[in-house]
Amino acid sequence: MGSKPRVYPAPDYRYLESYWDTDEDAPGPRCGHTLTAVAATKTHGPRLILFGGATAIGGGNGGAAGIRLDGVTNCIHSYDVLTRKWTRLRPAGEPPSPRAAHAAAAVGTMVVFQGGIGPAGHSTDDLYVLDLTNDKFKWHRVVVQGQGPGPRYGHVMDLVAQRYLVTVSGNDGKRVLSDAWALDTAQKPYVWQRLNPEGDRPTARMYATGSARADGMFLLCGGRDASGTPLADAYGLLMHRNGLWEWTLAPGVSPSPRYQHAAVFVGNRLHVTGGVLRGGRAVEGDAAIAVLDTSYGVWLDRNGLVTSRGNKGHSDLDPSLEAMRRCRHAAASVGVRIYAYGGLKGDTLLDDLLVAENSQYQSDVTSPVSPSERPLMPSSPSINRNSLEKLAEASAAEAEVANAVWQSAQAASATPEEASLSDGNSQSVETISEGSDNEADVRLHSRAVVVAKEAVGNLGGMVRQLSLDQFENESRRMLPSHNDLSNPTKKFARQRSPQGLHKKIISTLLRPRNWKPPVNRKFFLDSYEVGELCYAAEQIFMHEPTVLQLKAPVKVFGDLHGQFGDLMRLFDEYGFPSTAGDITYIDYLFLGDYVDRGQHSLETITLLLALKIEYPDNVHLIRGNHEAADINALFGFRIECIERMGENDGIWAWTRFNQLFNYLPLAALIEKKIICMHGGIGRSINSVEQIEKLERPITMDAGSIVLMDLLWSDPTENDSVEGLRPNARGPGLVTFGPDRVTEFCKRNKLQLIIRAHECVMDGFERFAQGQLITLFSATNYCGTANNAGAILVVGRGLVIVPKLIHPLPPPLQSPETSPERVMEETWMQELNIQRPPTPTRGRPQPDLDRSSLAYI
Repeated sequence: MGSKPRVYPAPDYRYLESYWDTDEDAPGPRCGHTLTAVAATKTHGPRLILFGGATAIGGGNGGAAGIRLDGVTNCIHSYDVLTRKWTRLRPAGEPPSPRAAHAAAAVGTMVVFQGGIGPAGHSTDDLYVLDLTNDKFKWHRVVVQGQGPGPRYGHVMDLVAQRYLVTVSGNDGKRVLSDAWALDTAQKPYVWQRLNPEGDRPTARMYATGSARADGMFLLCGGRDASGTPLADAYGLLMHRNGLWEWTLAPGVSPSPRYQHAAVFVGNRLHVTGGVLRGGRAVEGDAAIAVLDTSYGVWLDRNGLVTSRGNKGHSDLDPSLEAMRRCRHAAASVGVRIYAYGGLKGDTLLDDLLVAENSQYQSDVTSPVSPSERPLMPSSPSINRNSLEKLAEASAAEAEVANAVWQSAQAASATPEEASLSDGNSQSVETISEGSDNEADVRLHSRAVVVAKEAVGNLGGMVRQLSLDQFENESRRMLPSHNDLSNPTKKFARQRSPQGLHKKIISTLLRPRNWKPPVNRKFFLDSYEVGELCYAAEQIFMHEPTVLQLKAPVKVFGDLHGQFGDLMRLFDEYGFPSTAGDITYIDYLFLGDYVDRGQHSLETITLLLALKIEYPDNVHLIRGNHEAADINALFGFRIECIERMGENDGIWAWTRFNQLFNYLPLAALIEKKIICMHGGIGRSINSVEQIEKLERPITMDAGSIVLMDLLWSDPTENDSVEGLRPNARGPGLVTFGPDRVTEFCKRNKLQLIIRAHECVMDGFERFAQGQLITLFSATNYCGTANNAGAILVVGRGLVIVPKLIHPLPPPLQSPETSPERVMEETWMQELNIQRPPTPTRGRPQPDLDRSSLAYI
């Protein structure tokens, strides 16, 4: 079978017929406007928002056509992607002044407008927000403190990393600009910050394009410099984890210089159309439609790779190229489709809507490449090359999820249901009908993202991508080492939670890059604060259903078992739940077993509870088998509470935690297609409704066989072992075969089960021909397994990307005999001697007494 090509040419554009009820609903001819894609809401599908622009032209200098400012408008139109219908909107509130050559960006289900030029001259630099979250559309003017970019036109703006509103370049009426500004949309009061990026800075320009890739890279393309010369270069603006920004020059040969063009990202591919050269002459021939593929650092036209610059003609009259002989138009993307509206062709204003589709096989989705093959952006000599390579690789890997989402969301019908482009800043709901054939199918990505094992040297911390077939240890599950007992928990009087306690915990513990274990292992909370924390979290869990209903995208975490350092590493490498991280556009789901075995169960559970209180709609916790008093009394949590908090406070805190555990939800459904649980379906669970009927608070002894199976059962050894078999964990427990998985998924109209509960060597393991995935997030379990840890990133299109970390080797320079190190190792060694974990699959099993604690 032949391999697919590595890169794909630029697409064809065609005219798209659209509809409207009255003449006022039709946008009409215009140029210098903006077109912005807005995510679906509860009542509307994805929309394109068209604002402003010039609706008339007049004679310019020398008879050349130019924008007549008295034809500039501030009317706003909405295009429904699903119905192809235009509607004029009349939002409440004070609208922006009429303007053209302004900038716009989507922030969730809102659109932000800034700058431009109108009949009265330059528009102010105020930010105007059009809120489309509900049916009561309204204008708002954002109050920004301090100095801002100032009035300008011909500039660019977009939302970077789902958080930072970045505006670049333009003309302030006196000169062409090269500055860059950023506004943190998650931080009030709002303040513009003038950036001083490192690296190769772009020259001053206006009428360029700027578009942000889904993973956070802002790309500035083309434009016109102060002398009127059109530019052909492109620059990427990246923010490092330390908060510093950097410009890098994009590689590749652009088909043509241009300005007053349009550009928008679909996945890793920047689609560029139209534009003009010096003197207002249109970009013609193959150069009129181009793509910059940032996965490979190459420019493409419709014939393929561009190797030399030149305005190449086309032998035949090509409708697609002819349609894109225009300037001052606007473009936006929804799913894999690129839409373009209006513009200027010669001295004629246009009112047409064009559409193209990104290549069926996106290079950044179906043909992921190794880090050495990804020349995303060359690094500047002033910045460490290793750090830039790591950032580029992480960015490209993150973008693959979004790219695959968009590709899978394309429908086959003539009027497909497009995927929404919601970022997490709004609580929008995708318009997907249950049971539709157009729904995206669950799919495991062909590559996993891996942090290299090496902790030192040039490869330290490098993010890689590996094909799934390279995971040789995927079938090597760790066998369990625990059993179930029963012991009722104590009841406590509920007290009101003091304001700010959870924020104190987050500020103390959520330090992905620089968290260090406390000196002498003393825990920083007292028992009173633990009680207040548990009460506040308990109030949230009490009002949640037993089976959570979640929307993608979601990051899913497996067993943590008190290995807080691994949790911080996963947060550091793949994003963390904070407004400074990625909580605004992706949810977090943890599958239980937060305590026991590891050295920092207290840090793990308290941070997760604090995050639940801070982000109750975005952070989700379900119960594991170790969230039970009879289990965590034996496997470390009770001992840790006593040793680190004192006997009286420790026992009280341990008991209060276990009272809280009885309220935890027991499973989660993602888009009604993926069910997530801790253990499995065992012998008794045949429907999701059986889990939903379990009433909380619930103890292990009150949950009958359904709760036992849900928290304790495992898949059989491999796909060849079907049916139900005894479980090595202990009497009364079972393993279930692939036939049970297939039957359960079919009966409940599910496509995948994600569960935790078992240590697997690669951090994740497929079962039942991919219908079940076991996930384990703690590395080197119990200090002996040497396994990797993993999370699963479920994208909006239900494409799942595994992301791994490997165990860290012992530190090379830290003192081996420091008091805190000796104390931690002694505590762990004593626990493992009393209750040793079962060896890795394939290794000799110890001959243990079935009734001993070591066996359990």
